Amino acid sequence: MTWIPGPPWVRSVTKEQWRTLAAAMLGWLLDAMDVMMYAFALTAIRAEFALSAAEAGGLASVTLLTSAVGGIGFGMLADRIGRARTLVYSILVYSVFTALTATARSIPELILWRSLVGIGLGGEWAAGSVLVAETWPAEHRGKAIGLMQSGWAIGYILAALLASAILPTLGWRALFAVGVLPALLAVWIRRKVAEPEIWRRGAGVERRPLREIVRGPYLRNALAATLLTTCVLFAYWGLFTWVPAYLASPVEQGGAGMSAVRSSGWIIPMQVGAFLGYVLFGVLADRFGRRPVFISFVLGAAVLVPIYGRMALQPVVLMAMGPLIGFFGHGYFSLFGAMLAELFPSSIRGTAQGLCYNLGRGVSALAPFIIGALADRHGIGSALGLTSAFFLAAGGLILLLPETRGEQLT
Repeated sequence: MTWIPGPPWVRSVTKEQWRTLAAAMLGWLLDAMDVMMYAFALTAIRAEFALSAAEAGGLASVTLLTSAVGGIGFGMLADRIGRARTLVYSILVYSVFTALTATARSIPELILWRSLVGIGLGGEWAAGSVLVAETWPAEHRGKAIGLMQSGWAIGYILAALLASAILPTLGWRALFAVGVLPALLAVWIRRKVAEPEIWRRGAGVERRPLREIVRGPYLRNALAATLLTTCVLFAYWGLFTWVPAYLASPVEQGGAGMSAVRSSGWIIPMQVGAFLGYVLFGVLADRFGRRPVFISFVLGAAVLVPIYGRMALQPVVLMAMGPLIGFFGHGYFSLFGAMLAELFPSSIRGTAQGLCYNLGRGVSALAPFIIGALADRHGIGSALGLTSAFFLAAGGLILLLPETRGEQLT
């Protein structure tokens, strides 16, 4: 066996398991890059199409709404045709339509392309998280999902770097044209990543996952998980859709008054904190349990966000708080790929995860619009503080779900 450096658990994972994780992590990384390019281009798009903050937030909401549809649809497809195969299709969808966003010459065209982008974006997580959860051993599942989720922070940083390099000289259309690159990853996954053994054993068997979820013993957990994801996704999208605009908007609008290039320098440390949050959450959740670690993270986010929104005139404080906002405001997402997989059997797992996560995402589509509307009245910084209430609610809702650390998948 080839020696792999690192702690014993790293050496105990097979090459095939690492390859599966790499596929899902890269898919999620590029998913983040594509979706966050819109957040960085928001100010330029508003200027070109003369949009209010509420209207610009509404465009982001459209993408989130269709991503909910895509997540549910691709989750069902993953139960039917396989996790890896579905992952390939989702990546192709979001990469092609992100590039086509660059061709938009009117608001209806922009809505069309961003709607189609959302379908693929939602499907990537539904397929990729199940693929990793079913491939990795129970004792390391939290770590694997944490590493997969950390791809979001890297993708966010990549979007920030691309935006700072492309927006000032080539404009927002060139930025979106870069979004076609993830299609290359889909080709590699199709050739190198196998379906999980647990799914292959049930392949060919007639499945009725929706009926099992609605009528079976899984309904209570599905409802509780959906409420939980709704709260955290509303908080997340309400906050992080508008953070780049908060940093780049004029002070008189409640922003920090930075340029797009300068604001990227504040966002990158935040995403370094997010990367550490994702990874450390997985390690801690495998050690101490899913529920207590989740509560710690969302409570931390609830305390920090209102303070951050009031620091527009304190750039040094914004820079110092960025990694903490990133750490607590992102890390809790590492819960869902592991815990949702542990709540449902393989025959309905893709559908159940797609439903629970993406019904919540569908409701959270209102968040960018609501925060944008509040920003028009009270300034962006003050509007961001609303998200704290949803972080607090999530901390209570997690108690409705059982502790699943170490659960063997069936």
